[in-house]
Amino acid sequence: MNPASNPFDSIESTHEFFTLLAEIVNDTKKDLQADVERESNGRPNRRAEALRLAAYNLEKLELHVTKSRRILNDLRSIRRLLLEERAPKPPVGLPIASKEMKPATVAPFAVKIATQVNRPDARPSSAAVA
Repeated sequence: MNPASNPFDSIESTHEFFTLLAEIVNDTKKDLQADVERESNGRPNRRAEALRLAAYNLEKLELHVTKSRRILNDLRSIRRLLLEERAPKPPVGLPIASKEMKPATVAPFAVKIATQVNRPDARPSSAAVA
């Protein structure tokens, strides 16, 4: 087998393979369900039972393929973290108000809080005097 054509060379190619397999399993499951409905006419039938068994096994296969795709996603994320393939995002913060900013550009509650913080003797208006 040519190594370049191997669908399991990387996590990405394996994930792509499982994605295609999931599509095929889903299409086959729909076709098989139609066959089960056509064969089941109320009477016990060996062919209908065999089709139901095949549908059951396809359902199990679909669950395993879905789980495998999730595991591959996890492995891909872990690899990216370990190899630092993703640059860490800078933390998101609030802009710091500068003295050049006009109070109209800052929310009114922010101005009120800033003035209270700047005065050490300031008490919130709702605080009780002891």
